[in-house]
Amino acid sequence: MTRLRCAVLDDYQDAARSLADWPRIDSRVETRFLTAHLASHDALVDAVGDCEILVVMRERTPFPAELFARLPRLRLLITSGMRNASLDLAAAARHGVTVCGTASNSEPPAELTWALILGLARHIVPENNALRSDGPWQRTVGADLHGRRLGLLGLGRIGQKVARVGSAFGMEVLAWSPRLTPERAAEGGAVFASSKEELLERSDVVSIHLVLGDRTRNLIGEAELRRMRRTAYLVNTSRAGIVDQTALLTALREGWIAGAGADVFETEPLPAGDPLRTAPGFLALPHLGYVTRRNYEGYFQQAVENIEAYLADSPVRLLS
Repeated sequence: MTRLRCAVLDDYQDAARSLADWPRIDSRVETRFLTAHLASHDALVDAVGDCEILVVMRERTPFPAELFARLPRLRLLITSGMRNASLDLAAAARHGVTVCGTASNSEPPAELTWALILGLARHIVPENNALRSDGPWQRTVGADLHGRRLGLLGLGRIGQKVARVGSAFGMEVLAWSPRLTPERAAEGGAVFASSKEELLERSDVVSIHLVLGDRTRNLIGEAELRRMRRTAYLVNTSRAGIVDQTALLTALREGWIAGAGADVFETEPLPAGDPLRTAPGFLALPHLGYVTRRNYEGYFQQAVENIEAYLADSPVRLLS
Protein backbone atom coordinates (compact mmCIF):
# COMPACT_ATOMS: atom_id res chain seq x y z
CA MET A 1 0.00 0.00 0.00
CA THR A 2 1.33 3.42 -0.97
CA ARG A 3 1.56 5.65 2.07
CA LEU A 4 0.20 9.19 2.09
CA ARG A 5 2.67 11.96 2.77
CA CYS A 6 2.22 14.37 5.67
CA ALA A 7 4.26 17.41 6.62
CA VAL A 8 4.12 19.27 9.94
CA LEU A 9 4.96 22.91 9.21
CA ASP A 10 6.69 25.51 11.38
CA ASP A 11 7.72 23.07 14.09
CA TYR A 12 10.16 25.71 15.37
CA GLN A 13 11.20 23.84 18.52
CA ASP A 14 11.33 20.40 16.84
CA ALA A 15 8.77 19.37 19.44
CA ALA A 16 5.96 17.79 17.46
CA ARG A 17 7.48 14.37 16.93
CA SER A 18 8.03 13.83 20.68
CA LEU A 19 4.62 15.06 21.86
CA ALA A 20 2.33 12.69 19.96
CA ASP A 21 2.23 9.06 18.89
CA TRP A 22 3.01 9.57 15.20
CA PRO A 23 4.23 5.94 14.79
CA ARG A 24 0.58 4.99 15.27
CA ILE A 25 -0.11 6.07 11.69
CA ASP A 26 3.23 5.00 10.18
CA SER A 27 1.73 2.12 8.22
CA ARG A 28 -0.45 4.51 6.22
CA VAL A 29 1.24 7.90 6.52
CA GLU A 30 4.81 9.04 6.04
CA THR A 31 5.33 12.10 8.26
CA ARG A 32 8.08 14.66 8.14
CA PHE A 33 8.65 17.65 10.42
CA LEU A 34 9.79 21.03 9.10
CA THR A 35 11.45 23.24 11.69
CA ALA A 36 12.30 26.19 9.43
CA HIS A 37 9.65 28.70 8.39
CA LEU A 38 8.92 28.74 4.66
CA ALA A 39 8.25 32.38 3.97
CA SER A 40 7.33 32.24 0.27
CA HIS A 41 4.70 30.24 -1.58
CA ASP A 42 7.39 28.97 -3.95
CA ALA A 43 9.44 27.59 -1.06
CA LEU A 44 6.35 26.01 0.49
CA VAL A 45 5.22 24.34 -2.73
CA ASP A 46 8.74 23.01 -3.34
CA ALA A 47 8.88 21.57 0.18
CA VAL A 48 5.40 20.04 0.55
CA GLY A 49 3.88 19.91 -2.91
CA ASP A 50 3.99 16.12 -2.78
CA CYS A 51 1.90 15.95 0.42
CA GLU A 52 -1.71 14.91 0.81
CA ILE A 53 -1.80 16.01 4.47
CA LEU A 54 -0.45 19.16 6.11
CA VAL A 55 -0.44 20.11 9.79
CA VAL A 56 -0.05 23.84 10.43
CA MET A 57 0.59 25.72 13.64
CA ARG A 58 -1.99 28.45 14.17
CA GLU A 59 -1.43 31.29 11.69
CA ARG A 60 2.31 30.86 11.19
CA THR A 61 1.76 29.94 7.52
CA PRO A 62 -1.27 31.55 5.85
CA PHE A 63 -3.20 29.51 3.28
CA PRO A 64 -4.92 31.87 0.82
CA ALA A 65 -6.80 30.66 -2.25
CA GLU A 66 -3.78 30.86 -4.56
CA LEU A 67 -1.81 28.49 -2.34
CA PHE A 68 -4.52 25.82 -2.41
CA ALA A 69 -4.45 26.08 -6.22
CA ARG A 70 -0.74 25.30 -6.21
CA LEU A 71 -1.10 22.22 -3.98
CA PRO A 72 -3.30 19.87 -6.07
CA ARG A 73 -2.34 16.77 -4.06
CA LEU A 74 -3.49 18.26 -0.75
CA ARG A 75 -6.53 16.54 0.74
CA LEU A 76 -6.39 17.19 4.50
CA LEU A 77 -5.27 20.36 6.29
CA ILE A 78 -5.11 20.37 10.09
CA THR A 79 -4.64 23.56 12.07
CA SER A 80 -4.04 23.93 15.77
CA GLY A 81 -7.04 25.59 17.35
CA MET A 82 -10.60 25.68 16.06
CA ARG A 83 -10.22 29.10 14.44
CA ASN A 84 -7.60 30.21 11.95
CA ALA A 85 -8.26 33.48 10.14
CA SER A 86 -5.36 32.89 7.74
CA LEU A 87 -7.01 29.85 6.11
CA ASP A 88 -9.32 30.44 3.13
CA LEU A 89 -11.91 27.81 3.99
CA ALA A 90 -13.99 28.54 0.90
CA ALA A 91 -10.98 27.92 -1.32
CA ALA A 92 -10.20 24.72 0.60
CA ALA A 93 -13.72 23.46 -0.09
CA ARG A 94 -13.46 24.33 -3.80
CA HIS A 95 -10.24 22.32 -4.05
CA GLY A 96 -11.66 19.35 -2.16
CA VAL A 97 -9.53 19.86 0.94
CA THR A 98 -10.91 18.79 4.31
CA VAL A 99 -9.94 21.23 7.08
CA CYS A 100 -9.85 20.15 10.72
CA GLY A 101 -8.80 21.85 13.95
CA THR A 102 -7.85 20.93 17.48
CA ALA A 103 -8.69 22.11 20.96
CA SER A 104 -6.68 24.99 22.43
CA ASN A 105 -6.35 26.15 26.02
CA SER A 106 -6.95 29.80 26.90
CA GLU A 107 -4.87 29.81 30.10
CA PRO A 108 -1.41 30.09 28.47
CA PRO A 109 -2.00 33.44 26.69
CA ALA A 110 -3.62 34.85 29.82
CA GLU A 111 -0.56 33.82 31.84
CA LEU A 112 1.80 35.34 29.28
CA THR A 113 -0.17 38.58 29.35
CA TRP A 114 0.70 38.90 33.01
CA ALA A 115 4.34 38.07 32.33
CA LEU A 116 4.45 41.07 30.00
CA ILE A 117 2.56 43.37 32.38
CA LEU A 118 4.80 42.49 35.32
CA GLY A 119 7.90 42.62 33.16
CA LEU A 120 7.06 46.15 32.07
CA ALA A 121 5.91 47.44 35.44
CA ARG A 122 8.96 46.15 37.33
CA HIS A 123 11.54 46.59 34.54
CA ILE A 124 12.45 42.91 34.77
CA VAL A 125 14.55 42.71 31.58
CA PRO A 126 16.78 45.77 32.08
CA GLU A 127 17.32 44.95 35.74
CA ASN A 128 18.20 41.34 34.94
CA ASN A 129 20.52 42.43 32.13
CA ALA A 130 22.27 44.84 34.50
CA LEU A 131 22.73 42.16 37.14
CA ARG A 132 24.08 39.61 34.66
CA SER A 133 26.54 42.11 33.19
CA ASP A 134 27.84 43.40 36.56
CA GLY A 135 26.01 46.63 35.93
CA PRO A 136 24.37 49.02 38.41
CA TRP A 137 22.48 47.59 41.37
CA GLN A 138 18.86 48.86 41.23
CA ARG A 139 18.69 51.47 38.53
CA THR A 140 14.91 51.69 38.01
CA VAL A 141 11.85 52.38 40.15
CA GLY A 142 8.95 50.03 39.43
CA ALA A 143 5.31 50.92 38.91
CA ASP A 144 2.67 49.64 41.34
CA LEU A 145 -0.25 47.56 40.12
CA HIS A 146 -2.20 47.50 43.40
CA GLY A 147 -4.63 50.38 43.45
CA ARG A 148 -4.20 51.08 39.74
CA ARG A 149 -6.63 50.52 36.89
CA LEU A 150 -6.47 47.69 34.34
CA GLY A 151 -8.30 48.35 31.08
CA LEU A 152 -9.26 45.33 28.99
CA LEU A 153 -10.16 45.70 25.34
CA GLY A 154 -12.15 42.49 25.06
CA LEU A 155 -13.60 40.35 27.82
CA GLY A 156 -13.87 36.89 26.32
CA ARG A 157 -12.32 33.67 27.64
CA ILE A 158 -8.82 35.12 27.88
CA GLY A 159 -9.88 38.60 28.95
CA GLN A 160 -11.89 37.22 31.86
CA LYS A 161 -8.89 35.24 33.11
CA VAL A 162 -6.73 38.35 32.90
CA ALA A 163 -9.43 40.28 34.77
CA ARG A 164 -9.44 37.83 37.67
CA VAL A 165 -5.69 38.17 38.16
CA GLY A 166 -5.95 41.94 38.01
CA SER A 167 -8.58 41.86 40.75
CA ALA A 168 -6.34 39.57 42.82
CA PHE A 169 -3.57 42.18 42.54
CA GLY A 170 -5.96 44.80 43.88
CA MET A 171 -6.55 46.54 40.56
CA GLU A 172 -9.81 48.07 39.42
CA VAL A 173 -10.71 46.36 36.14
CA LEU A 174 -12.44 48.21 33.30
CA ALA A 175 -13.55 46.54 30.08
CA TRP A 176 -14.81 47.62 26.68
CA SER A 177 -15.43 46.00 23.33
CA PRO A 178 -17.77 46.82 20.45
CA ARG A 179 -20.40 44.36 21.70
CA LEU A 180 -19.83 44.38 25.45
CA THR A 181 -22.71 45.34 27.73
CA PRO A 182 -22.61 46.48 31.38
CA GLU A 183 -24.21 43.19 32.42
CA ARG A 184 -21.67 41.03 30.60
CA ALA A 185 -18.83 43.16 31.93
CA ALA A 186 -20.01 42.60 35.48
CA GLU A 187 -20.33 38.86 34.87
CA GLY A 188 -16.74 38.86 33.62
CA GLY A 189 -15.41 40.61 36.71
CA ALA A 190 -15.04 44.11 35.27
CA VAL A 191 -16.61 47.55 35.31
CA PHE A 192 -18.09 48.55 31.95
CA ALA A 193 -16.34 51.43 30.17
CA SER A 194 -18.82 53.40 28.11
CA SER A 195 -16.35 53.89 25.27
CA LYS A 196 -12.95 52.89 24.03
CA GLU A 197 -11.80 56.43 24.68
CA GLU A 198 -12.90 56.36 28.31
CA LEU A 199 -11.03 53.11 28.88
CA LEU A 200 -7.82 54.44 27.30
CA GLU A 201 -7.92 57.69 29.23
CA ARG A 202 -8.58 56.09 32.64
CA SER A 203 -6.36 52.99 32.54
CA ASP A 204 -2.83 52.52 33.84
CA VAL A 205 -2.46 49.26 31.91
CA VAL A 206 -4.35 48.54 28.68
CA SER A 207 -4.42 44.91 27.56
CA ILE A 208 -5.90 43.76 24.24
CA HIS A 209 -7.99 40.58 23.99
CA LEU A 210 -10.00 41.00 20.80
CA VAL A 211 -10.37 38.98 17.62
CA LEU A 212 -8.89 40.68 14.57
CA GLY A 213 -11.54 41.64 12.05
CA ASP A 214 -12.78 44.54 9.97
CA ARG A 215 -14.06 46.37 13.05
CA THR A 216 -10.93 45.86 15.13
CA ARG A 217 -8.12 46.32 12.58
CA ASN A 218 -6.12 49.43 13.57
CA LEU A 219 -8.50 49.96 16.49
CA ILE A 220 -5.57 51.52 18.31
CA GLY A 221 -3.87 54.18 16.23
CA GLU A 222 -2.17 57.49 16.83
CA ALA A 223 -5.26 59.21 18.24
CA GLU A 224 -5.88 56.37 20.69
CA LEU A 225 -2.26 56.12 21.82
CA ARG A 226 -2.20 59.87 22.48
CA ARG A 227 -5.28 59.45 24.70
CA MET A 228 -3.43 57.08 26.99
CA ARG A 229 -1.61 58.29 30.08
CA ARG A 230 2.09 58.93 29.66
CA THR A 231 2.62 56.58 32.62
CA ALA A 232 0.47 53.81 31.10
CA TYR A 233 1.46 50.55 29.45
CA LEU A 234 -0.09 48.87 26.41
CA VAL A 235 0.02 45.07 26.11
CA ASN A 236 -1.04 43.09 23.04
CA THR A 237 -1.15 39.29 23.07
CA SER A 238 -4.02 39.12 20.58
CA ARG A 239 -3.19 40.16 17.00
CA ALA A 240 -0.77 42.79 15.77
CA GLY A 241 -3.25 44.25 13.27
CA ILE A 242 -5.38 45.64 16.09
CA VAL A 243 -2.63 48.20 16.78
CA ASP A 244 -1.21 50.51 14.11
CA GLN A 245 2.43 49.41 14.26
CA THR A 246 3.82 52.66 12.85
CA ALA A 247 1.90 54.69 15.44
CA LEU A 248 3.08 52.35 18.20
CA LEU A 249 6.72 52.78 17.19
CA THR A 250 6.30 56.57 17.22
CA ALA A 251 4.55 56.45 20.60
CA LEU A 252 7.44 54.50 22.11
CA ARG A 253 10.11 56.71 20.58
CA GLU A 254 8.40 59.94 21.60
CA GLY A 255 7.22 58.80 25.04
CA TRP A 256 3.46 59.09 24.56
CA ILE A 257 3.19 56.04 26.84
CA ALA A 258 5.53 54.52 29.41
CA GLY A 259 6.03 51.32 27.42
CA ALA A 260 4.43 48.46 25.57
CA GLY A 261 4.55 44.68 25.53
CA ALA A 262 3.70 42.52 22.53
CA ASP A 263 3.70 38.87 21.59
CA VAL A 264 2.31 39.35 18.07
CA PHE A 265 3.57 41.04 14.91
CA GLU A 266 2.29 41.78 11.41
CA THR A 267 5.11 39.71 9.90
CA GLU A 268 6.28 36.63 11.77
CA PRO A 269 9.03 35.82 12.35
CA LEU A 270 9.74 39.52 12.85
CA PRO A 271 12.40 40.43 10.27
CA ALA A 272 15.95 41.04 11.44
CA GLY A 273 16.60 44.74 11.83
CA ASP A 274 12.94 45.65 12.24
CA PRO A 275 12.82 48.90 14.27
CA LEU A 276 10.38 47.38 16.77
CA ARG A 277 13.13 45.01 17.91
CA THR A 278 15.01 47.89 19.51
CA ALA A 279 12.19 50.33 20.28
CA PRO A 280 12.57 52.01 23.69
CA GLY A 281 10.31 50.67 26.42
CA PHE A 282 9.21 47.72 24.28
CA LEU A 283 9.08 44.24 25.83
CA ALA A 284 8.63 41.85 22.92
CA LEU A 285 8.31 38.07 22.71
CA PRO A 286 8.24 35.80 19.60
CA HIS A 287 4.54 34.82 19.76
CA LEU A 288 4.77 32.49 22.74
CA GLY A 289 1.25 33.01 24.08
CA TYR A 290 0.00 29.53 23.25
CA VAL A 291 3.41 27.80 23.30
CA THR A 292 3.23 25.49 26.32
CA ARG A 293 3.68 21.76 26.68
CA ARG A 294 0.01 21.15 27.51
CA ASN A 295 -1.17 23.06 24.45
CA TYR A 296 1.36 21.41 22.16
CA GLU A 297 0.47 17.95 23.42
CA GLY A 298 -3.17 18.68 22.69
CA TYR A 299 -2.43 20.09 19.23
CA PHE A 300 -0.28 17.23 17.99
CA GLN A 301 -2.11 14.36 19.69
CA GLN A 302 -5.37 15.59 18.21
CA ALA A 303 -3.68 16.08 14.84
CA VAL A 304 -2.86 12.35 14.85
CA GLU A 305 -6.48 11.59 15.85
CA ASN A 306 -7.72 13.82 13.02
CA ILE A 307 -5.58 11.95 10.51
CA GLU A 308 -6.86 8.60 11.76
CA ALA A 309 -10.46 9.79 11.54
CA TYR A 310 -9.92 11.11 8.02
CA LEU A 311 -8.41 7.81 6.91
CA ALA A 312 -11.52 6.08 8.33
CA ASP A 313 -13.73 8.38 6.22
CA SER A 314 -15.12 9.95 9.41
CA PRO A 315 -13.34 13.29 9.80
CA VAL A 316 -13.67 15.07 13.15
CA ARG A 317 -13.24 18.65 14.41
CA LEU A 318 -14.21 20.03 11.02
CA LEU A 319 -13.82 23.75 10.35
CA SER A 320 -16.32 25.51 8.16
